[in-house]
Amino acid sequence: MDCGILTSKTVLLFLSLIFWAAGAALAYVGSYVIKSYNSFEEFVSDKYSVIPAAIIICVAVVMFVIGIVGCCATLRESKVGLGFFLIIIMIIFAAEVTAFVFGFIYRGRIKGDLEKSMSSVFQMYDGVNTETHAVDYLQSQLECCGVNNITDWTALPWYVQHNNSVPLSCCKANETQCTGQLTRLDLLNTQGCEAKLEQMLQDVLSYAMLVILGFAIIKLFGMLSICVITCRSKQNDYQPLYA
Repeated sequence: MDCGILTSKTVLLFLSLIFWAAGAALAYVGSYVIKSYNSFEEFVSDKYSVIPAAIIICVAVVMFVIGIVGCCATLRESKVGLGFFLIIIMIIFAAEVTAFVFGFIYRGRIKGDLEKSMSSVFQMYDGVNTETHAVDYLQSQLECCGVNNITDWTALPWYVQHNNSVPLSCCKANETQCTGQLTRLDLLNTQGCEAKLEQMLQDVLSYAMLVILGFAIIKLFGMLSICVITCRSKQNDYQPLYA
């Protein structure tokens, strides 16, 4: 077996292992959801809530099958199996490239989208509604206050209606003396949430794009490996003619 065939088979076997690992992860998630449902089934009246978990497990089984097909086709150098494996890899590769392109496009739109949505959500803050819980969670998790900075609250209805104070979610962690009054800025987070949330989303999206790109490159090598094995197999099918 020459070096090209050996390398190609190694790449394809590695791809098969990736499919198995992904299938195992999906199977775990699906079984965990079903187990959680069974533990609290007295409180859950909708029996269809387990359908997503069942779908996840079915997808996991498909991933296992694809991994087995890829492994067997690689070891046996089966043209039919390798052809099927190639189609699956090409479909996933196309999906990954599409996701990478959309991710690259969306990165440039994050700031504009945040500016519009965050201002409207902060404007609706009243201490009890859904928007309130979203703002409080954002400010406490990111340790921020206001859209651009803490002074944004002075232009919102909440500030005037509550004795010129900001929500307690603006308080620094473990500051029990904080009342939300701007006279004690040392107890409050003053940096705006927009910049922090934008940076977090940019980091998450960049990480996701790197992962997608990495897997896409691996699948590209996988497609090339299938071509190498198939071409070498065809060459071996020809018998030399002797005069």
